[in-house]
Amino acid sequence: MNRRISRRAFVRDLAILIGSLGLSAKGFPQQLASPRRIGALFVAFSPESMEVQEFRQGLREAGYVEGRDVVIEWGFDYNRISELVDELIRSKVEVIVVTSTLPAQALKRATSTIPIVMAVIADPLGSGLVTNLAHPGGNITGLSMMMADLTAKRLQLLKETIPMLTRVAVLWNPDTPYHTKVIRDLKAVAPSLSIELSFVSARAPRQFGLAFSAVRRTHAQALYVIEDPVFYNSRMTLVTLASQARLPIIYWVKEFAESGGLMSYGANYSDLMRRSVWYVDKILKGAKPADLPIEQPTKLEFVVNLRVAKALGITIPQSILLRADEVIK
Repeated sequence: MNRRISRRAFVRDLAILIGSLGLSAKGFPQQLASPRRIGALFVAFSPESMEVQEFRQGLREAGYVEGRDVVIEWGFDYNRISELVDELIRSKVEVIVVTSTLPAQALKRATSTIPIVMAVIADPLGSGLVTNLAHPGGNITGLSMMMADLTAKRLQLLKETIPMLTRVAVLWNPDTPYHTKVIRDLKAVAPSLSIELSFVSARAPRQFGLAFSAVRRTHAQALYVIEDPVFYNSRMTLVTLASQARLPIIYWVKEFAESGGLMSYGANYSDLMRRSVWYVDKILKGAKPADLPIEQPTKLEFVVNLRVAKALGITIPQSILLRADEVIK
């Protein structure tokens, strides 16, 4: 039996069919929206690192499918910062997410128009990246690791853990501008803790052995490692050398303690990487970086490796263990 349908219903059904075939009303393929282009200058991490995967997970949670909704231009080589910055700008990305102070400063010098999102940056104010956290202005926003506020706290935790501590060596990188400020902060607080500081430097992993030889000559009882991408990327080497030297060390992020360091206190890298996507999403939807306040960590992690303490013959005070967010046994 033939069933007649109205002209309106016929037109409606035909439109649905045409749409399902990806055709426009004139019979030509519809233009799909072009993927948004994101730059990712992640010199503090490797492509396979957990932190990079957390960034990707953050994009997925925000509704972005890589390759369909966004195309990411990656940059990981710490030794090619200038080249990577130039490449990202030439590729006409719409927003750049950056880790570490040096590449962030390079981006600031290179562009005042492309939005820049700081994911893992020690001290945006002290580094001159922004002049105000609440009203960053310009084209830079994102997250601060609040390192300026944590410098003294780490030295205090080291002293509380080892009350008889009087000599501490500090490992720093002369190529990282922020480190000079950390050194000033450490020098300011050390006398109140009855601690004498000595400073040893390393610019690359090949210099770590010489740095630890210098530490031994100072007769330091512990080592304070200033946050740095070179140190982070080579953390297993640092932890191994510390173990061989039987030297307790405090670090700025828990991955060191998990790898065999004595303790760490600071922000969670994975959390910062995921949270940076919030800024990316806002900017891709039209927000201006100048209007997005810079956030500080919502949670700081204090991690103590009890197994390492026992190997070093250190008895961790109960007051420290009770304050730790995680105790590795």
